[in-house]
Amino acid sequence: MLPNLTPTLQSAVPMATYWQMRAEPQPADYRPDTKINEIAQFLADPVEAAQFPAHQLRFRNTRWDKAVGLGELSDTEWIAHFGKFESLPDNLPKPLALRYHGHQFRTYNPEIGDGRGFLFAQMRDGAGRLLDCGTKGSGTTPYSRSGDGRLTLKGAVREILATQMLEAQGVYTSKTLSVVETGEELWRNDEPSPTRSAVMVRLSHGHIRIGSFQRLTALEEDAALAQLADYCLAAYPGPPPPEDAPGRDEPAVILLHQVAERLADLAASYMVAGFVHGVLNTDNMNISGESFDYGPWRWLPQWEPQFTAAYFDQTGLYAFGRQPEAIRWNLGQLAIALRPLAESEPLIAALDRFGPLYGQAMMRRFCWRLGVEQCGDEEDAALVGAAELAMRESKTGPDAFFHRHRGGRDAEGPLAQALEGYQSTDSEHPYWSQDLPASMLIDEVETIWDAIAERDDWEPLQARVAAIRDMGDALGDAPEPAGHRG
Repeated sequence: MLPNLTPTLQSAVPMATYWQMRAEPQPADYRPDTKINEIAQFLADPVEAAQFPAHQLRFRNTRWDKAVGLGELSDTEWIAHFGKFESLPDNLPKPLALRYHGHQFRTYNPEIGDGRGFLFAQMRDGAGRLLDCGTKGSGTTPYSRSGDGRLTLKGAVREILATQMLEAQGVYTSKTLSVVETGEELWRNDEPSPTRSAVMVRLSHGHIRIGSFQRLTALEEDAALAQLADYCLAAYPGPPPPEDAPGRDEPAVILLHQVAERLADLAASYMVAGFVHGVLNTDNMNISGESFDYGPWRWLPQWEPQFTAAYFDQTGLYAFGRQPEAIRWNLGQLAIALRPLAESEPLIAALDRFGPLYGQAMMRRFCWRLGVEQCGDEEDAALVGAAELAMRESKTGPDAFFHRHRGGRDAEGPLAQALEGYQSTDSEHPYWSQDLPASMLIDEVETIWDAIAERDDWEPLQARVAAIRDMGDALGDAPEPAGHRG
């Protein structure tokens, strides 16, 4: 069907590491690579996509379609693949619904898996990075339980906004690649119903969860567990553990060290962005360190550690200020799941690195977003503390704070004192001269959705995406740890 999509042989492009994955995507050839087939026999079930009554393309990510060689597809061809789910050339012949378990609000649940999504395709980008196309709202699977396997159009719009904003703020996130409205009426308890339906495609660096490992450990499938660890090390390459780390040559230990680094950076990126994920269960924690699966998310209206995103989070388990601890707890569950493959001591040593790595990532990312060069751990920690105090006292959210004080400007009191000796890295990008920053507060999200729901007006969404991308251009790439540069 696609004469303009010719798979290319894998070239000698060096394999990208996790810390190289935030750069502006560059156009690349289409390079299918169904590496998931190595482990599909114990990780997934072949499924059929739903047949929808209509297919109307509502969003196509024109930055990332080119990065995986799909930029030349016509809209008709696009819908054929990402609305009707005809296989991409030389790719997976049938979609795969992944199996996993997970702690959901710290209660173990073995009855979960991909209930309204599947893995549709895998390909490599120009840097050699393996990427997955995964769906949401594509129909029922063996793990749907009582669900209908569908996604509301509002849910898809919310995920467009969340992923665009996070990407611009330097958070390592899945990308919303496509949204197709599907012409069904859905009934939901948390939305005015009936409401419109959609199917969404995410582009991400993988869908292997902490819960994927938990399932294999619970079923005592140790050989498959070892094979999954090897797959992750090959698919998501990273640096070796520190020289003095015990068991540093064991695959399970290497993997836990790498995931600890990724998740520590992820936790810090959430905090510096002022983002509240809302549902940090182990089935929502990706081994690649990539944030994904956005449900009741929020951005902070002001700096408030107790702020929660999900109305059902009655205890505040995943409140804004508790997110680092929640992610650290999830990392601990991965260590437990890897116990059949390694002794406790080297796994604990890897787990213990999370706290210091998180602290370093907070200082590194904080200075980056504020637009100043790092001075040293003591000075940077004092700066973070002074900034948090300034936000609490002024009842200011992170977006407004970082924009107002970009490059250290307009600081007063303890914040001004903490900024003494810091050098600005501010650019002359016109974004920094705007009166107000791009933001994503819940009332703004509702206004964007109301325009779509009431008038089928998509211009406010398009305008907000453009404003967010402008902010991302002004900020540039998030910083890498010093040991990963070059």
